[in-house]
Amino acid sequence: MSEDLLNYKPVADLLRGRIILVTGAADGIGRAVSKGFARHGASTILLDRKSRKLETLYDEIVDHRWPEPTLVVQDLNQLDLPRAVEVSAGIEHDFHRLDGLLHNAGYFSALTPMHSIDPDVWQESLQVNLSAPYVLTQALFPLLKKSSSASIIFTSADVGRRGRAYWGAYAVAYGGIETVAQIWADELEQNTNIRVNTLDPGAVQTKMRNLAYPGEVAGSNRTPEDIVNAYLFLMGEDSKHIRGQALTI
Repeated sequence: MSEDLLNYKPVADLLRGRIILVTGAADGIGRAVSKGFARHGASTILLDRKSRKLETLYDEIVDHRWPEPTLVVQDLNQLDLPRAVEVSAGIEHDFHRLDGLLHNAGYFSALTPMHSIDPDVWQESLQVNLSAPYVLTQALFPLLKKSSSASIIFTSADVGRRGRAYWGAYAVAYGGIETVAQIWADELEQNTNIRVNTLDPGAVQTKMRNLAYPGEVAGSNRTPEDIVNAYLFLMGEDSKHIRGQALTI
């Protein structure tokens, strides 16, 4: 499946007419994938706490004459259910439905022994990486049900599938994401048009990767742009048969 994801060749109008929300859209993988979605016809809803970077991304998408995106400035560390419901209400007003949801935003502080993790770091990691994706999905669920074919992608990590030393709260949060996705996929498989999968993007050259592996040689990993097609596959109709999978690039 990994090679299939990398070698996938999307048609030009793969996502035409689809409404897709991306969290963590301002940087790294989220930025590259958001542009990929827009390039293939999607109306993107770009959520991030970095308003200036979102505005720059907006300009780039509009300059290419791709569908005009909608910007949502929101710090996921502050996201609770009432705020998530407000986001959902705005989308319902503008679009009436949601066809795709990519949970890409993530928080990582540093590699730290479990007994030394600062309680605030622990709390923020679980909030941004686990609780916020859960409450946002919960709030958006009525809009996803209105889609004829909705896809939810939870970006995950290998340490969430098998814990490793020093990854602490980050690994715990993504272990939770894997479980949340499995439960939702199982609940939704028979009675809805919503499919749920997780995707570990592997080693990708991002700011978070540089923080975790400062000694890596520059250019030794894939770039965010290199893996966009995997997300296009999971968001488009060619993956309608894939549900409840823990995928890896």
